Amino acid sequence: MTATATATVAVVGAGPVGLLLAGDLRSHGVPTVVLEQRTEPMTESRASTLHTRTMELLEERGVLARLGPLPDGGPGHFGGLRLDLTAAEPAHRHAGQWKCPQTRLEAVLQERARELGAVVRRGRRLTALHDRGGDVLVETQDTEGRRERLSCAYVVGCDGGDSTVRRLASFDFAGSDARREMLRADVDGLDIPDRRFERHARGLATAHRWPDGTTRVMVHVFGTAPAPRAGPPGYEEVVAAWAEVTGEHIGHGRPLWLNAFDDTRRQATRYRAGRVLLAGDAAHVQMPVGGQALNLGLQDAAELAARLTAGDLDGYDRARRPVGARTLTDIQAQSYLLLGGPEVEPLRRLFAELMGGGQVRRRLARRISGLASPPPPAHTAETPKNRSAPMGRLTNKTALVTGSSRGIGRAIARRLAEEGALVAVHYATGEDAARQSVESIEGDGGKAFAVRAELGVPGDVHELFLGLERGLKERTGEAALDIVVNNAGVTTPAGVRPEEVTPEEFDRLFAVNAKAPFFVVQRALPLLREGGRVINISSGLTRFASPDQVAYAMTKGAIEQLSLHFARHLAPRGITVNSVAPGITDNGSALFDIPEAVEQMAQLSAFKRVGEALDVADVVTFLASDEARWITGAFIDASGGTLLG
Repeated sequence: MTATATATVAVVGAGPVGLLLAGDLRSHGVPTVVLEQRTEPMTESRASTLHTRTMELLEERGVLARLGPLPDGGPGHFGGLRLDLTAAEPAHRHAGQWKCPQTRLEAVLQERARELGAVVRRGRRLTALHDRGGDVLVETQDTEGRRERLSCAYVVGCDGGDSTVRRLASFDFAGSDARREMLRADVDGLDIPDRRFERHARGLATAHRWPDGTTRVMVHVFGTAPAPRAGPPGYEEVVAAWAEVTGEHIGHGRPLWLNAFDDTRRQATRYRAGRVLLAGDAAHVQMPVGGQALNLGLQDAAELAARLTAGDLDGYDRARRPVGARTLTDIQAQSYLLLGGPEVEPLRRLFAELMGGGQVRRRLARRISGLASPPPPAHTAETPKNRSAPMGRLTNKTALVTGSSRGIGRAIARRLAEEGALVAVHYATGEDAARQSVESIEGDGGKAFAVRAELGVPGDVHELFLGLERGLKERTGEAALDIVVNNAGVTTPAGVRPEEVTPEEFDRLFAVNAKAPFFVVQRALPLLREGGRVINISSGLTRFASPDQVAYAMTKGAIEQLSLHFARHLAPRGITVNSVAPGITDNGSALFDIPEAVEQMAQLSAFKRVGEALDVADVVTFLASDEARWITGAFIDASGGTLLG
């Protein structure tokens, strides 16, 4: 497991709801990362209808301009009964409903979110989350089984009806299970008439031919209960149901997408639990009739972004949960009218008569269009963040962090970049991990580049500085350094008994942990500006006896001596030199995946928890800042009180 990274908000789910939310948060300057299990955007358009309120929201954000002209979606419906949605507000510029494939909407929302500085990380499956009161710790796993932790102020589940966030945070999800089901497929090679909620003796059928020649068919056989499913239905099931209802045979078509949806009706009893929130289908599951699920979710996202940035999270629940409850009730009524058999015909005739009256028609149209509820707070004009110039305590500074492709080093690199520094991410062998570190920093609006060199071998520091100076000159025009963090190190986590330490192991430890840092500082001297910072990572083991780590502790004792003597040597230039000694810190090793071991280690800290990489990174960032200008030659205990005894 890699060490803990940071973000203010983690949005789980890169569908339209999550991406709209991420873009809105970034437009207010909130650092945001989107975690998505799928490695690529989906290729099927599950929803394609946008309603009036949603069109307003998209227009405010410049999304409509990006989408281009959208075709009129024609009349809407209520339970399959025709309902002209322009009745909601006939003079509105977006009256009615509009067609936009979900794939297109999702692509534009992702583009916007990224331009505004959101990080979208695909192929990351959420495995755990822990609301710790002051923050939320999120654990994810990629497609190759590599795990990562993310510390954030808030987590928002936008991960659909089977929401992992909702399950892990133990939200109550009240409602009723499905009683009816509709099969749906996008099929190529069909030549059948279009039809809209056509009722037959045996069931209901809909067909619509898209401009690209694909036909979407939907079919329900009256009286059939939902089938147990581990995935989408087979095309043969759709073919059989279509033939039973319409008498037509569509088996010669080529299915491009298959899906089944039902009339499950559930809603979270609260949309917020501490620092964890829900939006979209994660907060409410309903039959996706008339595009209401998509529109309801997008409006959730807009409200939540405004409330979160205003510090009124409870207001989000108060504003949106009643709207969700009313919409679910409306959709449940529609499911009876739409999927009921002959027994609902009297009710359908009554509804059709009532909808002939202007007042009922307008009321239903306003509810579907989203105009019956107050709009979210107006969205201010947005400008893409200038990623090349983040403002912070270290703006216009340059930094080298050795061993920063993972663990504590990665957390340090991210924090320095968050404060505005251009960071050289050094690595020895983990090229993919270093690339991910750089991408993560750049995605958050920071600046970084990777530089490779194996430490502890002949020519190591020379190779490191060739790459470092080249990278600095390419980006700043000069090879000047402000901050050096000697973090790279090797150890044997389980330790080695003093009687068993070999000369080769001893030499390797000193070559990487003591010799390399000395010559890194030496080589950096002509590059370091006046008022620079040198921060060397030591260890609490220099103050805490652990015989199996004696050789490692000796190397860290050397680091502290390096800091002490260089502090005196460099003080005339205003350069501070300090050492930071972490205690037991989750650095991503497998040991920290064992709950019993973590609990035992936590007892050594005065705070009764294991340290996170961010804890150490924050200390280093402080020492790198101007606020620490009067501290030099110091040993900083960053062990969480472990050394108190």
